Amino acid sequence: MRPAHVTPILLVVHGSRDPRAARATRALVRAVAAARPGVDVRASYLDHTLPRPGQVLSGLEAAGHHRVTLVPLLLTAAFHGRVDVPEVLRAARAAGLRVPVAVADVLGPSAGDPVDDSLLAGLRRRLAAAGSGFDAVVLAAAGTRDAAARQTVVRAASALGESLGVPATVAYASAASPTGAEAVAELRAAGAERIGVAAYFLAPGLLYDTVVTSALDAGAVAAAQPLEGAFELARLVLARADAADLPAGVAAAA
Repeated sequence: MRPAHVTPILLVVHGSRDPRAARATRALVRAVAAARPGVDVRASYLDHTLPRPGQVLSGLEAAGHHRVTLVPLLLTAAFHGRVDVPEVLRAARAAGLRVPVAVADVLGPSAGDPVDDSLLAGLRRRLAAAGSGFDAVVLAAAGTRDAAARQTVVRAASALGESLGVPATVAYASAASPTGAEAVAELRAAGAERIGVAAYFLAPGLLYDTVVTSALDAGAVAAAQPLEGAFELARLVLARADAADLPAGVAAAA
């Protein structure tokens, strides 16, 4: 049994009806736990899949933990990060939760922060597994109406392109343009011939399929798989967990 004084890590995922998404989350839980033996790492879901974050938090409190670190498995600080996660914690407190919860930053870059090297390394490795010799890259993402969140995806694409030494642009599955096909057309018009698609996704699902299929149908030559249980992603989760602070005015129980 793990000692209760070791702070557990709760991963919070949006959730999906696609069973591949839950499998990807379980793979990441295993990767994070393997990277830090002795730490209780659990997953929870905002929608579609159980358990919910409040259920897991209550269970960890009942097990005697004095603090929990919550890491949102999100690549942008859009609606789910800004609204859903705080609301989950408010609801848990209203239901009687007392254990202090430190909330980490999302996995993608926040405004003004650089793109994490581990995230870039994971994107590059997944892309290299899909093919080589690309003279341009599309960073395929889910999409959001949040302009500030989209800007962080643009920054991630720019950083990825710089690290690979090729032009890079973004593509979205929904809520924003360009589509995968439009992004490929833009790069081809600029002279690119071998365009690869990097996946700014943590798990496969409908949105991943939509944007990747659009890009491939338009002439991209290969597409990377989502990050899923990549060791680089596990390393990033732990870095976010280590940097997480308790809310102002909240002290960890002794």
